[in-house]
Parts: sequence; C-alpha cells; structure tokens
Amino acid sequence: MTRSEIQEALARLDELTRRLRVECPWDREQDERTIVPHTVEEAYELADAAHARDDGKLLDELGDVLFQVHFLSLLMEERGAGDLAAVADHVHAKLVRRHPHVFGDVEAREAGEVLRNWDEIKRGEEGRGDGVFDDVPENFPALLLARKVQRRAASAGVFDLSDDEALADLRATVEALAGAPDDPDALYGMIGAVLFAAVHVARKRKVDPELALRSASARFRQEIE
Repeated sequence: MTRSEIQEALARLDELTRRLRVECPWDREQDERTIVPHTVEEAYELADAAHARDDGKLLDELGDVLFQVHFLSLLMEERGAGDLAAVADHVHAKLVRRHPHVFGDVEAREAGEVLRNWDEIKRGEEGRGDGVFDDVPENFPALLLARKVQRRAASAGVFDLSDDEALADLRATVEALAGAPDDPDALYGMIGAVLFAAVHVARKRKVDPELALRSASARFRQEIE
C-alpha cells in the first residue's frame, strides 16, 4: 500500500467518525469518560489477538483501537483542546526525544539500555515529578501495576535482580506462604508477596503477566468445559 493510499484510508475513517458524531444518537451522547471504558476493552481484545498470533483478529482489533483514537481526538477538537494532527505531532516529538540512540548521539546496544534511557528522559520532561513512581496510574490492573513499578525501580537502579535471583525470590515467598500461620492478615500479605515475586520473574523473562494469567484462565476454562 502506498503512502497516499494510507492517507486516503485514514481520511475516510476520519470522515466516518465525524459523521457518526453528528448523526448517531449514541455517538452524540459520548464524552471522554463514557468512551474510555470501551477503549480499554478494545485494548484488551487487541492484546488477546496479538498473543494468539491471529492476524485476522489482529487486523479487526487494530481497527477498533484506531477508531477509538479518532473518536477521542475529535472530542478534544470539539472543545478546542487539540485534534488528531496535534496528537500525531505530540507523539512524534515524544518518540524522537525518547530515542536519542536513533535520532541523537546516545549509544544503546541492548533493549535494557533503551528502557533505562526512556525512563530517565521521561522523568526529566516538563510537568513530571521527580519521584521514581510519579505518573504511574494507580488504576492499572494489579499485575500490570506490579510490573510497572518494578520496571521503574529497576531503571532507577534500586531493584534490579538477575533472572536467577528473581526466581529464588519467588521460591522463597512460596515457601514462606506454605509455612505461614492461619491468619487472614498474614495470608493476605504473603499471597501478595508471591504474586509480586511471580510478576518479577515474568518481567525478567519478558512475559506479560496479565496476558499469561488470562491465557492460563482460558486454558483452565476449556479443560473444565
């Protein structure tokens, strides 16, 4: 597909989005808060399609997410806060700024170095706090929140275990859970520690813990059915 064909396809989607916003009663009623739950749902469906390596479903779900971007950008445009072009320009500038190893003179030979540079640059951007965990969304699903705070800590050099150390930590927390007293508060804390340690192992092995658990739940459901 040529660049002009891509531009024409995106223009058709933009035109359709604007028409729905005017002519569809449901679309007219939406605002950012009502549409975002659908955005999150579409993102999860996209993640499932990617994990399943289902290209047909991936194509479909990417389209749904792309429509969400167009729709939310249109809502911003309506109140004069920005538009789709501003969104694209903003992310373009951000990606250039956070990839100095591509667009500047910084060297980064490994993915880990790229992530550390990314987090350091992000912390220095205007409007962001100085804390390691500033702007980490607290409404993330628990497994993704654990992975996010672990990555931030590792980038800051305060929590960077090796693969073997992470696995040993998981074994130790499981053993501690097995010997924990039959006390609700103690069990609450120990189970949380086991899950946190399991997320650490997943992160070190480059496995998304949220998708891995969803996949395990799906397998269990199929086996029971």
